[in-house]
Amino acid sequence: MTFNAGDMAVVRLGYDQLASVGQVMSRAFDPRYGEAWNEAQCLALLALPGYRLSGLMSGKGDMLGFSISRHVAGESELLLIAVDPSFGRNGYGTILINDWIAQCRQNGINRVFLEVRADNPALILYDKLGFARLAVRPAYYRGGDGVLRDAVTMQKLIEGI
Repeated sequence: MTFNAGDMAVVRLGYDQLASVGQVMSRAFDPRYGEAWNEAQCLALLALPGYRLSGLMSGKGDMLGFSISRHVAGESELLLIAVDPSFGRNGYGTILINDWIAQCRQNGINRVFLEVRADNPALILYDKLGFARLAVRPAYYRGGDGVLRDAVTMQKLIEGI
């Protein structure tokens, strides 16, 4: 456990929580964007070094959200993050991102990255948390609806390492 506040905690997840991750993912991601991963993709990453699957859990054991990140060559990338829409707008995404950054800090990583669809409302959160926009990849994502969408690459330098 890396974060604990009241009756919530961010914990490292394993194989036995993949069904809950899939349930959150199916509710959180609109199929027209094609962003959700399947269980096989999540399962495969758990076997690889440097990957982390974290879950924000309620005191009752309900998964409120999750994140997937990887640490490679002194840098880290947030690959996927989702909060169950029934718990949205409560700061849970911020909790998951701050936990990821804390994990990076503990591992001596001082630069983190993420990539996001250019029309994703989460850009507001990433801007608020101090991520800088580095580049735009035109027509990078092909959604489930066949539409090509730009991707924004973002970075944050972590202080205090």
